[in-house]
Amino acid sequence: MIRFLLAGMLPALALATTVDIAPVWPGHPVGFDLITHGGRQFVAFYNDQRQMTIASRKLSASSWQFVQLPSELGWDSHNYVAMAIDREGYIHVSGNMHVVPLVYFRTAKPLDITTFERQSMTGKDEQRVTYPKWIRGPAGELIFTYRDGRSGSGNQIYDVYDEKTRSWRRLLDNPLTDGQGRMNAYLSGPVPGPDGYFHLVWTWRDTPDCATNHDLSYARSMDMVHWEKSGGEAFRLPIRVETAEVIDPVPVHGGMINGNTRIGFDSQKRVVVTYHKFDARGNTQIYNARREDGGWRIYQASDWNYRWDFSGGGSIVFDITHGAVHPAAAGRLRLEWSNVKYGSGIWELDEATLRVLGSAPAPEALPVNWKTESDFPEMRVRIKEDSGTPPPGVRYVLRWETLDANRDRPRQPPLPAPSMLRVYEFRAGH
Repeated sequence: MIRFLLAGMLPALALATTVDIAPVWPGHPVGFDLITHGGRQFVAFYNDQRQMTIASRKLSASSWQFVQLPSELGWDSHNYVAMAIDREGYIHVSGNMHVVPLVYFRTAKPLDITTFERQSMTGKDEQRVTYPKWIRGPAGELIFTYRDGRSGSGNQIYDVYDEKTRSWRRLLDNPLTDGQGRMNAYLSGPVPGPDGYFHLVWTWRDTPDCATNHDLSYARSMDMVHWEKSGGEAFRLPIRVETAEVIDPVPVHGGMINGNTRIGFDSQKRVVVTYHKFDARGNTQIYNARREDGGWRIYQASDWNYRWDFSGGGSIVFDITHGAVHPAAAGRLRLEWSNVKYGSGIWELDEATLRVLGSAPAPEALPVNWKTESDFPEMRVRIKEDSGTPPPGVRYVLRWETLDANRDRPRQPPLPAPSMLRVYEFRAGH
């Protein structure tokens, strides 16, 4: 699913070049990763045979070096592949997991993709892993978080990497969240904020049925170890639904879904959490919750005559998506949105009241046609922004095409031909 692709902070971007990487699996969407590091670029993806693959090139070159890792993709759109490079230059890759044993590879030599070796981490709670995520800690340390368990029954685990010993240990003595066998937390973040905190929001979910999300919750931390409520009261870990700070007590079947909660900030560095739920009429609306004096205050943004009545398990196509609130002109905020009935756009919000003032002009689009190249019905363009550090004035975007999610079930032939994975290079003033 394409979320939002903004032009970013670089002015007057122009397409400088495109570089083909390899044909990739088109049968269903699954996330890839792109990292620009120093003078090199690294891509983690599944090739046209569904094999986990790492590609590397010098930025000055158009040819790639490839390594296939011993992990093969099934039909599950949860099984994205994620990559990180630590401060010593070793490459870490994890992915292709949905309640299965940890899949983790690390290079034996810095920046050398031919030296990947399969590894464990701490060796504990690594048998039912989902949602791998790499995070940079407050001192630049590499942190790895994942869910241990399954939908409706899981805990959130955090590990930290020691670059001197090249070993992992628990960052937290206890899980950050604990579903107590009755539920699990679907987290968004941690997001580093302008106030020096890492901010985290999540929904609790009772079963594999996505309609059972409830109780939008929040925590923050300065060091990723000690977590507290928005008013400064320390949490005793693990956080359970009974001890969580609940932003909005949305009930089960209340129209809130995991994967559609976003953390933003206004010009006063106040946290604004964007999500959706059913209104009093039963329609789906987008809301913004802001931490103000005395607690959380909730503001309705949309006024749609449309109900997205989702349910069931597996990866689904979202009828409604939205971004995070961020400052614009003085006294104004911006919020992107998309609705299958009403189209898409950007709202301008009054910062004081969070009331929608009207539509804001779209940022300058990237100078490229993102239309599908395949003529197979229902193919969609997928994009991934560079998660590394490109040279000044340069921006890289990964592009490929697939069919939409199919609730993680196999599709019957005919299937589309493999699509070309390609990296686009944009330059300012080119």
